[in-house]
Amino acid sequence: MATVYDAPSDGLIKETAQDLKDNVKLEMPVWAQYVKTGVSRERKPQDENWWWVRAASILRKIYLEGPVGVQRLRTFYGSRKNRGHKPEKFRRGSGKVIRTILKELDLAGLTSSGKSGRLVTPKGRSYLDKLSSKITRKA
Repeated sequence: MATVYDAPSDGLIKETAQDLKDNVKLEMPVWAQYVKTGVSRERKPQDENWWWVRAASILRKIYLEGPVGVQRLRTFYGSRKNRGHKPEKFRRGSGKVIRTILKELDLAGLTSSGKSGRLVTPKGRSYLDKLSSKITRKA
């Protein structure tokens, strides 16, 4: 049986995002239609499914590097801010988006909050492993 380490990340994130939207029923809050994903961005995301893609990416990141806290995830999803003629500077990603997704993943039973950060539960681990094996069989 294949694990997350064996599956290509882009295919796994895409498949997981679709499954989170259709089967797990993660809900995108109303305010998420109007927000940027960090201060370094100029506009909101163009992709309509960006919420589920970010949730799938966070779930995969916790699987691979857990226990992970919000600050490490903010650093991972950050980028350089264009400050005009001044040199670009790194800015972290939006914490509200990450915290809300983590709460939804907790309610779905895929992650749990530990003393040192978030961990993937056995249910979440088997969920990602099943999707990984499905993707590796396709390829």
